[in-house]
Amino acid sequence: MCKIRCKWAQDTEDIYVRYHDEEWGKPVYDDTKLFEMLLLESFQAGLSWLTILKKRENFRKAFDNFDACKIALYQEDKIESLMQDKGIIRNRLKIRSAVKNAKVFLCIQKEFGSFSSYIWKFTNGNIIYLEGDEVAVTTSLSDTISKDLKKRGMSFVGSTIIYSYLQAIGIVNDHTKDCYLYHK
Repeated sequence: MCKIRCKWAQDTEDIYVRYHDEEWGKPVYDDTKLFEMLLLESFQAGLSWLTILKKRENFRKAFDNFDACKIALYQEDKIESLMQDKGIIRNRLKIRSAVKNAKVFLCIQKEFGSFSSYIWKFTNGNIIYLEGDEVAVTTSLSDTISKDLKKRGMSFVGSTIIYSYLQAIGIVNDHTKDCYLYHK
């Protein structure tokens, strides 16, 4: 029997279907995974998520397995090396942002005990479920988190990016009601 998926995961490449089926909308509490998705979402700005998924393993290698402690220490020579890496998105602003965001991420971990504690506090640990049939691109929740992250010094964390991030890490479950993964 054929599984019904969200429209964006139908009639598309296998990597996109696997992402939908295995990751998107599933709650994430692991800080390394939370940082990975934040870094990837920030690089996705202005591009397709499919492009990022196809380059994900290259990003993993280039950015030390998404280790925020290591990334926070990157110097100019590493930034220049990343600018030469054809396997990733070679955008100097986004690369510098990843370094800056790693530093802020570590400060948030220190303040809250974990980034997971910080990010999940915005919903009191609850998952937000799609109520209508239209998927939003921003919400008051993504606005609030975006503003807070910017205030702390992060960049490439606008409300649209943060909303995509919240979907990716399962704080927001936007599977459509006809999708086999929609459930409360």
